[in-house]
Amino acid sequence: MSQAPAKKENDEKEMLTSPEDLLACLDQLGIKTKTYEHEPIFTVAQGLHFEKSIPGAHCRNLFLRDKKKVMYLVVLRNETLVDIKKLASLIGAGRLSFGSPDRLWTMLGVRPGSVCPFALINDKNCEINVILEAGMMEEPLVNYHPLDNARTTGISPGDLLKFIDFCGHKPQIIDLGPAAPEM
Repeated sequence: MSQAPAKKENDEKEMLTSPEDLLACLDQLGIKTKTYEHEPIFTVAQGLHFEKSIPGAHCRNLFLRDKKKVMYLVVLRNETLVDIKKLASLIGAGRLSFGSPDRLWTMLGVRPGSVCPFALINDKNCEINVILEAGMMEEPLVNYHPLDNARTTGISPGDLLKFIDFCGHKPQIIDLGPAAPEM
């Protein structure tokens, strides 16, 4: 008889902020959004077929840490490619690596696949450095998972900044072109 796989501790914990609470917070801030439901998406490639039916720029998020354990959330359009080594130099960080799922849960209260700038609502001590791609911020509408990778929420870049400010963060808006990989 086979046993069910052991659940990780984070799988059983409740989210710090539910997607419904997040959307209610956005509404209370006077931030207009539109949310779409779909099957869970864990990678950019899995969501490509949704992009055609959901207006706006589709974005991804890199949860990173440097060798001094400084944490970063880099938010960029799906099509923007970055070389992590070049990115480290561009943002003045040490060698970057991806943050672990446990650290992601502890710091932002989300699981892999649901990383997004909306998770900053859970970073009460403002320990995460927020980097926003300049080109993304010029789009009329940007899309992120609202703490749940089975939904996508569209928001204007100006309202995204309003929300990030509400969370107590001061993001850097950076042209990530210099961090593009060599072709």
